[in-house]
Amino acid sequence: MTEQSGDIQKLLDIMTRLRDPDGGCPWDVEQTFASIVPHTIEEAYEVADAIASGDMAALKDELGDLLFQVVFYAEMAKEAGDFDFAAVVAAVSDKMVRRHPHVFADAHIKNAEAQTAAWEDQKHQERNAENGSAGGNGAAASALDGVITALPALTRAFKLQKRAARVGFDWDTPGPVVGKVREELAEVEAEIEEADPERLKDELGDLLFCCVNLARKLEIDPETALRGGNAKFERRFRRMETLLAADGFGFTDMHVDDVLENYWTKAKLEE
Repeated sequence: MTEQSGDIQKLLDIMTRLRDPDGGCPWDVEQTFASIVPHTIEEAYEVADAIASGDMAALKDELGDLLFQVVFYAEMAKEAGDFDFAAVVAAVSDKMVRRHPHVFADAHIKNAEAQTAAWEDQKHQERNAENGSAGGNGAAASALDGVITALPALTRAFKLQKRAARVGFDWDTPGPVVGKVREELAEVEAEIEEADPERLKDELGDLLFCCVNLARKLEIDPETALRGGNAKFERRFRRMETLLAADGFGFTDMHVDDVLENYWTKAKLEE
């Protein structure tokens, strides 16, 4: 046994001990697949946050936490007699070899773009093989099959649009998308006047969907772009708070227009 495989086995043994009804951790014992999902999502975001901050020590720690989530699911599946961690490793190893024939077989791929297309084609073939000639719910097969509903809405919109584009449902350039964004914004403005909450929500959803489409046409990941926008807002807002406090003010001491005109603008200009 190599040192690395020994480390993995140690982690698996720890998980088994934690889940032992006789002397294990009460919290770990009572968990189910469903109850662990929010923790898995949170750990994945913490990995992303460590990468964004460039903190490699934190990344090592967060990757360990994320790995532990996989081990947790595998342990519960083993207890139920469904599969174990070794089966998970074997399945993903087989998948990676199968989806990289240009590395592990004699196929030839020109560049990363061609590899992405080949990857998607392989996934499509696998879905068809699993589902026969029908979609996952018995409906006719669709180009959108496999885009799971549990994804964050922004990410799912991006993936749905990419799938539609693969079969030709797409504009050639960003220009028409910009026009569509303007059109959807006008419809939102019209619904604001009408004051119908449900219709306003519907139109706002269309506007957000179009903004995601514009990001895709500009070859910008919308999730990454929005994270950048969030970080910028947080940075400027915190600086504005500091500037207000230095002058002896708080937000309640002046009108929001004055705060925006003076302190928010000053925080922006400092960058």
